[in-house]
Amino acid sequence: MESQGMKYEFSAKAYQYSSSADMCGWTFVSLPKEMSIEIRDNFKWLEEGWGRMKVTAKVGSSEWQTAIWFDTKQDTYLLPLKAKIRKKENIVIDKDMKIMIWV
Repeated sequence: MESQGMKYEFSAKAYQYSSSADMCGWTFVSLPKEMSIEIRDNFKWLEEGWGRMKVTAKVGSSEWQTAIWFDTKQDTYLLPLKAKIRKKENIVIDKDMKIMIWV
């Protein structure tokens, strides 16, 4: 698959987020703050509701269409990691991994 758009590469650790309303929790990685600022400065016009922006993401050999969300508490974008991707790529919580996204 040949991805289109501006490419960003970074390393991050996956973490679980859960609220009392969401007992199963979600798994995310946070984009680096400087990268998030650059993306927001250049592509904020692509955001949909709640700071959601469609992207293509790649971890290991898995590439998929998804969205990043801007988290005002952390002042950065969050990339959710689907269970299917976590399983296929053996993603472990708190372990660094290389990630690419295309905006």
